[in-house]
Amino acid sequence: MDPTLVTKSGLMLGLGETRDEVIKVMGDLREASCDLFTIGQYLRPSPNHHPVVTFISPEEFSEHEHIGREMGFIEVAAAPLVRSSYKAAELYAKVKG
Repeated sequence: MDPTLVTKSGLMLGLGETRDEVIKVMGDLREASCDLFTIGQYLRPSPNHHPVVTFISPEEFSEHEHIGREMGFIEVAAAPLVRSSYKAAELYAKVKG
């Protein structure tokens, strides 16, 4: 893998996933050398979309952020309104500093 590349991925929570599934995906992403990680709350855009199964607590988001940093993600953005592109420029700048 090219060490000059910065990679990012993200998840939306609240669709029925388990904590263990989320942590497994995070581990898989780190194993694939993902550098930046975002994690937010799925919000149903309309009645025609999949319903929200669970609302994730702020404490759970903090826990995922802590776990992600322990796994070695360079930056983790974890909060209910975080989206895949959430503060992408700022996260990238921290990596390229």
